[in-house]
Amino acid sequence: MTRLRIVVDASFEEFRSRFELAVPPLDTRRMTELAETRASWDEMKSAVAANAPHTFMIYATVDTTPLMSLAGHDRPCVEYLMGNHVIAERMFRHDPAALLYAPLRIALYEDADGHTVFAIDQPSTVFAGLGDPAITDVGLELDRELDALLAHLGIGPVTGS
Repeated sequence: MTRLRIVVDASFEEFRSRFELAVPPLDTRRMTELAETRASWDEMKSAVAANAPHTFMIYATVDTTPLMSLAGHDRPCVEYLMGNHVIAERMFRHDPAALLYAPLRIALYEDADGHTVFAIDQPSTVFAGLGDPAITDVGLELDRELDALLAHLGIGPVTGS
């Protein structure tokens, strides 16, 4: 796999705010409602599109800063699980093991020189490891969606897809 390590020309907190604005949290209330009412997949697609203006949503956020500070580390670091289950379904149908890598993992941190870094494993290179061309194709699509998100955030494109 190919790890992308992108140095951002912004403070950690400023970029974190921009990122979280562009990639909102999953609307769990709405998704639960759709699941409980056995809504159609088309209804789910519409709800996801409304929730994710730049394709992706945050499924989980783990701020490791407080825990790592106990070991003497003073640099901020936040991990995110970012994805889109409508896109993930297109891989799941071929191999449920695709969910080992979906949602995507991101680390946003400050490096030793004080630079803000956005790190992610390039989706196409991760999903190619499953050995299914249909899944790899979706990984390539995710590369393009990631590039579009990063361009929106002023730091891309980077994957070349």
